[in-house]
Amino acid sequence: MKPVLSRLSGIVLTLVLLLPTVHGQEPSSSPVKVACIGNSITYGTGIADRDRDSYPAVLGRLLGEAYDVRNFGFSARQLIQRGDRPYMKETMYQDVLRFQPDIAVIKLGTNDSKPQNWQYKEDFRKDLLKMLHDLDSLPSHPKIILCYPAKAYAIQWGINDSIITHGIIPVIRQVAAEKRLPVIDLHTATSHMEEHFPDKIHPDPTGAALIARKVYEKIKEEKW
Repeated sequence: MKPVLSRLSGIVLTLVLLLPTVHGQEPSSSPVKVACIGNSITYGTGIADRDRDSYPAVLGRLLGEAYDVRNFGFSARQLIQRGDRPYMKETMYQDVLRFQPDIAVIKLGTNDSKPQNWQYKEDFRKDLLKMLHDLDSLPSHPKIILCYPAKAYAIQWGINDSIITHGIIPVIRQVAAEKRLPVIDLHTATSHMEEHFPDKIHPDPTGAALIARKVYEKIKEEKW
């Protein structure tokens, strides 16, 4: 009996020792990478604790640990490349591409409404398509969500809500339809909360949380 027991014990011990190795070979699920591309509203300008209360930070908490949400907001930047501060000419844009996102949320257009940028309004569509092409060409082939700019409650720093409404949003809507991309209407969503836009352009934590909620809902409702 003892030799049999000894052999059985040896087999059990071998199996136990192999378990960690077998388990270690199982593919681990990586978090879904979400890139929040935008301007100062995405960055969190005017929010005291932007690392906690900017919309990408709130979005990260809403989505949970299965998602890796990064804030790629850059203040005063716009899509139009012939304008004063084009987003796509910044190092941060290369950081977005290197991140290889699985989902890209684009919230640009507010600063495109400035006179020095909107004088090149014919470029807005072309440059939006350029960004979409860049993202679509990534090995990660991210799912892309387009956002209408938030409501601007005053002509501030050249930002003009009339241009956003009648010039920028229609182009985003058209491109989204052509490319069959989901759209989040943040303009309508933020149109009745002026008290949460203290400088008339940038949301406070409550306004940012609303934006985060709308992005969260769109990500969760899409059939990726």
